[in-house]
Amino acid sequence: MLIVAREITINNKTRIGGTNPFFLIGGPCVIESQDHAFFIAKEIKEICENLKISFIFKASYDKANRSSLASFRGPGLEQGLEILGFIKNELDIPVLSDVHETNQVDKAAKVLDIIQIPAFLCRQTDLIVEAAKTQKTLNLKKGQFLSPYEMKNAVEKVLGQKNENIILTERGTSFGYNNLVFDVHSIPIMKRWGFPVVIDASHSVQKPGGEGSSSGGDAEFIPSVAKAGIAVGADGVFLEIHDNPAQALSDKHNSLNIKELQNLLSSLLHLKKASDRNNDPL
Repeated sequence: MLIVAREITINNKTRIGGTNPFFLIGGPCVIESQDHAFFIAKEIKEICENLKISFIFKASYDKANRSSLASFRGPGLEQGLEILGFIKNELDIPVLSDVHETNQVDKAAKVLDIIQIPAFLCRQTDLIVEAAKTQKTLNLKKGQFLSPYEMKNAVEKVLGQKNENIILTERGTSFGYNNLVFDVHSIPIMKRWGFPVVIDASHSVQKPGGEGSSSGGDAEFIPSVAKAGIAVGADGVFLEIHDNPAQALSDKHNSLNIKELQNLLSSLLHLKKASDRNNDPL
């Protein structure tokens, strides 16, 4: 039996899950500058509007889990939220970013439409509970060290705060050193709990620490992973998108070139329609 995720309304406007078409969470890995983030958001919005795809802009204000102390982390909480607020208001789109400490939650909730719990922190009870108390939609990213079944515990931490606005995101599973694999079982397993599930096709092709002092990746496989996720029932896709991935200040090896976005999304739309006409995803 195909499980239909509950519908969630973001920012009183954007509807995801339910019987809605798949949605996109996308943007550069990290805010490199206000001008750059705004440019990427505007370009993606235009593409999504043409294709009638709901779009949530994502960029991190602080990459607190970089491999090296010398890695670029972003503008920080205050300036980063100011930039995200500007993009949200100017382009009239919902925005998402991640929190890393409980003391960031209140400030982030005043700007963000969706609060993301990073994969490395998906078992941090205090962080999840504090974020859930805001009653904002939470995007819980599955840790690369967890089975999909174990994400039920994170869901229950949110539900314990009487917050049912939950998205679950698959982002690959550790497979030996410096490598991840995407297990397609993960999507239908996490959908059993009735919430929208997203395939993060960018981080699923990442090679954590693969460059020694930074992560590597195989961006050429992003379309394949995205298609596989949609084919087995994902409600949305998460993509790190950049206009010049080779020059990206974070995750350049697993970012999609924005020139490839429209063709990929068009393919996913056709695949989603075909998948929805079938029975069980697996």
